[in-house]
Formats: sequence, structure tokens, C-alpha cells
Amino acid sequence: MKEKIRDIATQLFLERGFKSITMDDIANEIGISKKTIYSEYGNKTELVEDCVMNKFCSLSDGIDLIVALEKNPIAELYEIKKYVMSHLNDEKTSPQFQLMKYYPKIHRNMKAMHFSKMQRCILLNVERGKKLEIYRANLDSEFVARIYYTGMNSIKDQLLFPINIFPVSKLMDTFLEYHLRGIVTPKGKQILKTIINSNQE
Repeated sequence: MKEKIRDIATQLFLERGFKSITMDDIANEIGISKKTIYSEYGNKTELVEDCVMNKFCSLSDGIDLIVALEKNPIAELYEIKKYVMSHLNDEKTSPQFQLMKYYPKIHRNMKAMHFSKMQRCILLNVERGKKLEIYRANLDSEFVARIYYTGMNSIKDQLLFPINIFPVSKLMDTFLEYHLRGIVTPKGKQILKTIINSNQE
């Protein structure tokens, strides 16, 4: 039952936001009493934390599987972006913003885990790209990984990038292309061009 509660709650939180969804909403969606939820979770904060951490671990495992395929690093970043977007409902309600505002401790923990995961992932990606000569050899890999993380988080700020002007999926594509054009070699540029053209078809 706990797994079912967590799965349904996660889906609702991603669709409508952490603040908007109540324990009553979750109970009604599953068709159980609120008391049943409280038998598994002491309060809503515990449920939110379990949902967030479980979703993070699930996404991390999926990213690890993509990295294990050892595709060329440019294609790898597009595959990771596609995978994450498909599992976050395009973040239409900006759940991260609500998480930061109403559950700051959970947000801080998730952000630290996210940084650690992304840092390792992008560092490996940059190093492989340099070896394959599709990324510039003189790149500071640590800087590139950190600036990528910073950029990815900044574009989620809807005060800077209002969703009515910058739809999430298009914004992610634009940022990824912007990032890659700054680090690719002429050889890498051809790979990037091929991927962009195939995505537009």
C-alpha cells in the first residue's frame, strides 16, 4: 500500500504541485481513507520527502543506464534530457519552485544530491568528449560541469523564463544546444547538427 500511495502522490505532485495537492486529494485518487495514508506516513512532509527521494533515485538509475550505453557524449546528453523530461511531466506546475518555497529542507537535500549526480555525469561526459575529439581539448572539465549545472537550474526559474514565453521542452533544447555549441570541435559540430536536424523532423 505504501508504494501505491507514494506512486499516486508523486504523480499528483508533479502534475499540480506539492502545495496544491492535499492528503484528501491523494486519498480520493486512490480510493482509500486519509487514515490509511497516515498509517504509512506521519504527515505530509514525510510523504513529500519519500516521493522526492524515490523519484530522484529512479531518475538517477535511468541516467546510469543511459551512460552505460556509452553513446557519443553529445547524443548521450540529448538522451538524458529526453529521459528526464518524459518522467517529470514537463514540470508544468514548477514543482521544484513549490518544493523550495514550502519544503526548503527537502529541497536543499535534493539539490545537494542533484549537484553531486550531475557533476559526476557531466565530468565523465566532457572527458569522453575530449578523448573522442568532439569536445575541445583545452576545456576545463570541472568548470564546464559546474556551469552546465548552474545553467540547468537557472532556466527553471520562471521569473527569468516565464513558461508562456519559454515552454519547458523548447527551453531545455535551446539551452542544451547553447551549451554544446560552446564546447564542441568542428567534428562535434557535425554530430550536433545531425542530432538537431533529426529532432526537428
